[in-house]
Amino acid sequence: MKTSKKLSQLIDDCQVCFDRPEKYAEVEITDIHFDSRKVSTGNLFVALTGGSADGHDYIPTAIANGAAAVVGTMDLSLTVPYFKVKDSREALAYLAASFNDHPGRKLTVIGVTGTDGKTTTSNLLFQILKIAGIKAGLVSTVNAVIGDEVIDTGFHVTTPEATEVQQLLAKMVKAGLTHVVLETTSHGLAQHRVTGCEFDVAVVTNITHEHLDYHGSYEGYRTAKARLFALLNETKEKAFGNPRLAVLNADDGVYDYLNEFVKGSKCSYSIKGSGNVNASSIRYAPSGTDFVVEVNKAIVSVHCNLPGAFNVSNCLAAFTAAVEGLGIDAEVAARGIGELPGVSGRMEWIDLGQPFSAIVDFAHTPNALLRAIETARQMTHGRVIAIFGSAGLRDRQKRRMMAETSVKMADITILTAEDPRTESLEDILAEMADEAVKAGGVEGQTFFRVPDRGDAIRLGVKLAQPGDLVMPCGKGHEQSMCFGTIEYAWDDRTALRAALAEYMHVRGPLMPELPTSSN
Repeated sequence: MKTSKKLSQLIDDCQVCFDRPEKYAEVEITDIHFDSRKVSTGNLFVALTGGSADGHDYIPTAIANGAAAVVGTMDLSLTVPYFKVKDSREALAYLAASFNDHPGRKLTVIGVTGTDGKTTTSNLLFQILKIAGIKAGLVSTVNAVIGDEVIDTGFHVTTPEATEVQQLLAKMVKAGLTHVVLETTSHGLAQHRVTGCEFDVAVVTNITHEHLDYHGSYEGYRTAKARLFALLNETKEKAFGNPRLAVLNADDGVYDYLNEFVKGSKCSYSIKGSGNVNASSIRYAPSGTDFVVEVNKAIVSVHCNLPGAFNVSNCLAAFTAAVEGLGIDAEVAARGIGELPGVSGRMEWIDLGQPFSAIVDFAHTPNALLRAIETARQMTHGRVIAIFGSAGLRDRQKRRMMAETSVKMADITILTAEDPRTESLEDILAEMADEAVKAGGVEGQTFFRVPDRGDAIRLGVKLAQPGDLVMPCGKGHEQSMCFGTIEYAWDDRTALRAALAEYMHVRGPLMPELPTSSN
């Protein structure tokens, strides 16, 4: 990766139209930033709009810090070269790709999107690539893996901004990697964070109810997800080839829409026998799942260490991308799936010797919660105790949907805090409790309101009887919880271990404290 590039070279190399000043200095650009606080001498500052701040307001700070040029969307006259564009986020993505010498063109890039199952599918595919002897990297909402280096991304991060994504890809190229699995969120797609990544294979797990606060409607959310498949068409020809394959879930309600949307090469998978790649003879167990995959008239046996029907779908998505998209042998792909022990914060067992099961899961959407409780039913003959909340300043409709789902599916529901942000936690819980009652729940018997998440987990543990299953949902791998505008250290796995240690009267971690804690 070069340490600097000429401004004209960056501008000429981009796939967007820049309204250029009549004259501008031929300067060397030493880095690209959208945060004025990080700008230093010779940097290019890109003013982003949207969210709670307008980057144009920080242009004077960027120039004072040494910005050599600025990109924005307004009509401005500045003391440094200024380039007006239609969409500064799109421009940032292409500029970042160009500055890093287009690393996506030197890698086989597999994008994975969907409402639920993205991280699990990405990890399954990454494991398959490793077993196949391929030098691969991974960028997920849990971490980024580059060779032996693991970079934590669990602090409330979705897809990183375009500058960081391109830097990670460039680092992979420098490390000699040939493939990368890139988990791609709807925000990442809508905000051009993965534009310019040069995707070769695009995979979708499912598209259900999520992020309607941002996208405005389910149709808007669906369109954002579909953009991953549109990006396949932008991929430049690569010397080592690029399949441009779309991998679709034939069992998902959005399949017909995506099947019509994708005009190029595509392949579908199914656990109901309606795809090009199908799973059958599925046998569920608490410790995992066994099934058979039928592909290209061949039959391959697969063992997955992850429980539940939804994880069979995740396995099929990874399997199809590997075999049909990348040409990996089916037996090797099956072995790769079996080699993955688990995924952080996804159906993760916590065992301190208690007489009941305890699991942490990331389920934070109505569909994911439904699937998690269904899977929990398969893992125990006792009661299922679900503990979860719903985030503030996010899709309000799913609060009621999740409360209804849990009251109908779980034996005991405990409603608690989950990133209330600047909203009233009491009001959020009231909304959820109201829907729980409408769904037939009885407060104090089948459902409870416990504002402090630590106390909620303690209550779940206290109520558990031998053979039951306690399952905090919604935080999974995440390492913080937001109250107001402050992120407080929080990990559901630590909290569950703390509650179990208290219950068992054994040594264990202390319960993390939140603003709602009474002690």
